[in-house]
Amino acid sequence: MNDTVPLPATPDTSIGKNAGETATGGFSIAPIVADYLSLKNALVSDDANAAADAGKKLFATLNKVDMKTVPADNHKKYMDITDDIKENAEHIGDNAGKIDHQREHLASLSEDISDLITLFGSPQALYQDHCPMFNDGKGAIWLSESKAIKNPYYGSKMITCGMVEKTFN
Repeated sequence: MNDTVPLPATPDTSIGKNAGETATGGFSIAPIVADYLSLKNALVSDDANAAADAGKKLFATLNKVDMKTVPADNHKKYMDITDDIKENAEHIGDNAGKIDHQREHLASLSEDISDLITLFGSPQALYQDHCPMFNDGKGAIWLSESKAIKNPYYGSKMITCGMVEKTFN
């Protein structure tokens, strides 16, 4: 006779580096990353209106996050990063037709999204790309779902300018 009683599994509350979410709290940065990628892809396509719509969607997505699900140990960092993301998303959303201004804000937004992924893990395989020419030669990063370089800072003018710097997966 077997006297052992199976114990319920203890939920894993750690943050999965591949999943980008906790097992119990339901927190995930996947919707934030998806909205960022839509915005970035609109700028790759030189579409300032679609970028504005994506910026508004990203802003709305951030406002819908249930803050109780954000892991307590990273709550302050999350708030600091997403406050900056909201500000840049709002600027991009409010500037339809001003693609150069949108691209300036994409540079800061991309840094913040990269920080968020570093903190919580990537919900999918992503590439951090770098354009050395943007911002008067200071350069800027962006995140992409594809290894192929498609530069959002110059769009069709210099679509392949840049290189992969880092991979998140």
